[in-house]
Amino acid sequence: MIEDIALVLALLVAAILALGRWRSRGALYDENEAERLQDRIWRISESEDRYRALVAATTEIIVQRDARGRITYANDDFARLLGREPLDLLGSQTDLEILDRNTVEIGQDGVRRMEAQVRAADGRVRWFAFVEMPVAHGDAMHWLRAGRDVTARVEAIRSRNAALERAESASVAKSRFLATVSHEMRTPLNGILGMADLVLGTDLNPEQRTYVEAVRTSGQALLGLIDGVLDFSRIEAGRLDLAAEPFDLPVLAEGVVELLAPRAQDKGIEIALDVAEDFPAAVVGDADRVRQILINLAGNAIKFTDRGGVGVTLGFTRTADGGEVVLAVADTGPGIPEERLPILFEEFEQGDGSSSRSHEGTGLGLAITRRLVTRMGGRIEADSRVGRGSTFRVVLPLAERDGAAHDRRVPLPPLSARRCLIVADSPFQAPYLARLLSRAGAATVIVDSLDSGLDALSGATFDVVLADRALGDGVVRQIADAAHACGVRTSLVLLSPFDRRGFGSPGAAGFDGYLIKPVRPRSLFERLLAPAATPESATAPPAAPPRTGCGMRVLLAEDNPINALLATRALERLGATVVHAVDGVEALERLQVEGPFDLALIDVRMPRLDGHETARRIRAAESTGTGRLRLVALTANAGREDEIAAREAGFDGFLAKPLNLKLLPPLLERQSAQAA
Repeated sequence: MIEDIALVLALLVAAILALGRWRSRGALYDENEAERLQDRIWRISESEDRYRALVAATTEIIVQRDARGRITYANDDFARLLGREPLDLLGSQTDLEILDRNTVEIGQDGVRRMEAQVRAADGRVRWFAFVEMPVAHGDAMHWLRAGRDVTARVEAIRSRNAALERAESASVAKSRFLATVSHEMRTPLNGILGMADLVLGTDLNPEQRTYVEAVRTSGQALLGLIDGVLDFSRIEAGRLDLAAEPFDLPVLAEGVVELLAPRAQDKGIEIALDVAEDFPAAVVGDADRVRQILINLAGNAIKFTDRGGVGVTLGFTRTADGGEVVLAVADTGPGIPEERLPILFEEFEQGDGSSSRSHEGTGLGLAITRRLVTRMGGRIEADSRVGRGSTFRVVLPLAERDGAAHDRRVPLPPLSARRCLIVADSPFQAPYLARLLSRAGAATVIVDSLDSGLDALSGATFDVVLADRALGDGVVRQIADAAHACGVRTSLVLLSPFDRRGFGSPGAAGFDGYLIKPVRPRSLFERLLAPAATPESATAPPAAPPRTGCGMRVLLAEDNPINALLATRALERLGATVVHAVDGVEALERLQVEGPFDLALIDVRMPRLDGHETARRIRAAESTGTGRLRLVALTANAGREDEIAAREAGFDGFLAKPLNLKLLPPLLERQSAQAA
């Protein structure tokens, strides 16, 4: 279109010049020739009007220049930008003041395109999209430039980009703020929880123990709140990276259930796990995120359930794309009103949204879980009826590890021809145990009371009896006596860890042994297939925990005096000798003067020299052949990126604050085994 406009303009200019020359020479033509010439000029003028209208509709400014940059044509809009008249511009090299422009694009046809910001004579700043093309003008080549105003579009794009930059900056600032606040909150929490654990390990009267346990419970609740807010902010900011590594999901789920069991047993309810028989040996995915999903769902179920219990099940469906893990968490809680189910996974929403609800919390747990599931390409749904409990079901696309189809899980020991009686008023643990025993070939009967248990024993022959202590001491003792009278080979009592302390010796109660709830499958089969326990083994007191750190020298670099005291006392209780440094500089000095050490615990954030740089300098010094010291990072920033940064700096291990004192014995055991 621009080429046509240029051609018409060139023809008009040529016609006007020819007419001028004709008039100046005073040539004489006859009237017919004059009429033909006038008619031709009229048609050209009419064509010019049409093309002017077309150009005005598609572009705003037009200017043509010769090879020396002199203007040979300019339209009114171009002249208006310069505050001049079009005729005044002819022959001049005047141009617009360009304030900014993008890269000039040159096409194969020689046409040049660009966008430029110009300042008009009245001071207004506007953006134009320009097109420049060569136009033949006699033997010379002129350049025709046409432009249209794109100020609104450019400013809209720039405004949107600026808004995005501000949003990204705000997100980064928020993440940095949350990380800093988290660190500062975790530091005193580390002291509160750690000191509470140390005090609970001393001789306290019942009243004092109650107060200290309340302090620890409140600190753990605050820690959970901090973790939830941080997880939500990371997901919202898109800073959630997923791993793709093979892991054993049943073992992971077993660990989660055992971790949450004390919380459930404190409320007088149970938690149990059931894994499908054909579950693969390993699946590929992010084990940490799957664990977080399990903890969120099961922990939530425990929180809202006051009677009965919580059941976790794992299933696997093989598909053409690999497979799907089906993870379900059911409870016997109060249920969720149907009208609240659609908003259950929204931020800051809870099953009970009334001001009179009896459970605290931010309502972030399920929102975080849904975002994690969605990020992993899965789906989550909830099914609930008021008064009948709830079930949360998660489907995750976690394929089997390559070759896992040929890897078989450890087969269940055969229990064919065994008859088992389970006496338990249990919504999940008893059915799951019965299902497990049935898979091994045993015939299993479940009854829920003393009378039903005695009737079953009198009416049939059983090889194994399992009795849940939750029925009461008197009930389970009568069941044990009746089983012994009926010639039952193995009778076991199901205990929680708290029951174990209060129940006394299972042998004294007439049982052959006990199983700790939640029951591990391997523990169950070990008990059922083991020789009959002797009275001595049944009544033997538990051995005192070994001092795993005897003779070990530990370098502790920690600037916070409370956290240093906590770690020092915990390590000394395990038999280790601790040398304390207040920062990285002193840690390097003590390592040089008082070394060697068996282990170094180094805080990441310290004055003068932080933990990362301290670790790097230690590793650099070891390059001369001084041996490798095991380095463990201590940090209140417990994200995956923090662990990666620590390992890149040279750390071998990573412990998050608040420091879990139960992790110290395995740490010293591992170090002791490596040194042996």
